[in-house]
Amino acid sequence: MDWRSVTFDWNRARAFLVTAEEGSLSAAARALRLAQPTLGRQVEALEAELGLALFERTGRGLRLTPAGHELLEHARLMGEGARALSLAAWGQSEALEGEVAISASDAYASYLLPPILARLHRAEPRIRIEVVVSNDLSDLARREADIAVRNIRPTEPDLIARKVREAAARLYAAPGYLDGLGRPERGKGFQAAEFIEIDGQGSLMGLLNAQGLGLSEANFPYRCRNFTVMWEMVRRGMGIGILDDRIGDADPMVERAVPGFEPIAFPIWLVAHRDIARSRRLRVVFDALAEGLA
Repeated sequence: MDWRSVTFDWNRARAFLVTAEEGSLSAAARALRLAQPTLGRQVEALEAELGLALFERTGRGLRLTPAGHELLEHARLMGEGARALSLAAWGQSEALEGEVAISASDAYASYLLPPILARLHRAEPRIRIEVVVSNDLSDLARREADIAVRNIRPTEPDLIARKVREAAARLYAAPGYLDGLGRPERGKGFQAAEFIEIDGQGSLMGLLNAQGLGLSEANFPYRCRNFTVMWEMVRRGMGIGILDDRIGDADPMVERAVPGFEPIAFPIWLVAHRDIARSRRLRVVFDALAEGLA
């Protein structure tokens, strides 16, 4: 490669890329943790180096010029290369010190991770853990998290995964709530029961009716897309909910609600980026999670 053909400062190209993607100098300055005047000078210096106007100054801020649009994709490729280099360098680190971000659902983050992380901290106190609570899939390639606890196997080629166990979800309710129902048997007596739906598609009713409970929408007066909140509603005797039996069976304020109910099986996967998996620090956290969740 003829390095003499590169006539601009790469750091200024980053300033251009982030400004274009964020839409304004102020937003880009926040993203890069720079002062806005400093960032503005970097963009202006790049324009001078290239001999091109990359942005038009309008009343509402900045707008890419045709030349800016044409160069933007090249700048994005540079950004992806820089991110990949940073990711690979981070993954080579052998130090058992630093931060690891773990993504997990609200239920697992609330009820299963704390004792695992406490044991990990006692063993490796220099590792700092960030818990990223999300019921959506975190983008590990973009470092939204370093390790993710998921219920589906990843398909991305740059991710590695370990299936730690096959879990089971069961129905639970507060004892007082079941007493009020007369403690019905499976397949009968649940027409008056109230259940708490956990998604927007009504999937719980379908799962339960497949096992002969004969429920209708009238049996679902509550809908909650947060497992932790749903579980608190169950514990307070507001209805019947479904959750991983490792959580439900360990809670003294609830009990299994439907005798003979066939649990819903689902897998638990630990997922990490392939490059990051070479980090000793991340391997220690990954193995601790695998052991604790298994």
